[in-house]
Amino acid sequence: MYLLGSSLLVSQVVSHTLFFTNFLGNWASRGTVIQSSTSADMFAEKAIDGNRGLQQLDTGCSSTLNQTNPWWRVDLAHIYKVSRVVVTNRNDCCTEQINGAEIRIGNSLENNGNNNPICAIIPAIPAGESFSYSCGGMEGRYVNLIIPGDMKTLTLCEVEVFGKERGESLGQRGGETRLSTMYGNFSSQRAVDGDRGTCSHTSTGTNQWWRLELWQEFQVDTIAITNADSPNYHWINGAVIRVGTSPTIYSNPVCAVISTIPSGQTSNFSCGWMEGRYMFVHIPGDQKTLVLCDVKIYGYLTGNIY
Repeated sequence: MYLLGSSLLVSQVVSHTLFFTNFLGNWASRGTVIQSSTSADMFAEKAIDGNRGLQQLDTGCSSTLNQTNPWWRVDLAHIYKVSRVVVTNRNDCCTEQINGAEIRIGNSLENNGNNNPICAIIPAIPAGESFSYSCGGMEGRYVNLIIPGDMKTLTLCEVEVFGKERGESLGQRGGETRLSTMYGNFSSQRAVDGDRGTCSHTSTGTNQWWRLELWQEFQVDTIAITNADSPNYHWINGAVIRVGTSPTIYSNPVCAVISTIPSGQTSNFSCGWMEGRYMFVHIPGDQKTLVLCDVKIYGYLTGNIY
């Protein structure tokens, strides 16, 4: 791809808004859960409804029928590094039914997800108590609980999954992109559309910049930038990457300064878990042009996943 010159000046800020809805508020209400069978109206969803079922079992707990190898599964929708799983046991007659339950985490749906690696085996949980099981950052989209054996019943009054998400670029998940100026139709959104053959492109001017506003603050680990496959690849030289909480460029700390990126290549820049909602790439100085063919931002959103 050969980029055009920069003779056309667009003075207004150009904005493109992308929408993503699954990362705000109570994650539990957005879970996808299933279990091997259902006893009465003790549906799988009741294990993630925030009600621990300590007053009335059937209003707050999930339960399978008495069967062979009963199981329950939550689909987290994305891959997570799971730090711990918290399980709340029933508060009535049959607390021993949880004994021997396995917590499994992984990305496979083979055998309904029950062949994924084991995080922990539950020896016992006292009536109405919540026990936490460390999973050491195991990665997976699916979290299963299964009790191996015949004539078993799996009752769960609450399941909570804590961890960190790291998957596709945060920029592709949602947010608002902007350019200081725009050349032709090389819009700001082209830098986060997942296509390295399309690029955002400012006009030539003073202190040109590109900005991404995420939907909330993240801890930013790495930023990957793909340069133009063009004789003008050197335009990226000296660009500054900033991450922070301000919509103003210079109010945010510097993550990295780009010395150069070869034509058509991608370079990764570590930000050391800088916290922020805004990410800028800008080139200080006069007669500058900023071209970005792909920007990927990787970070973690911490807390209770489900």
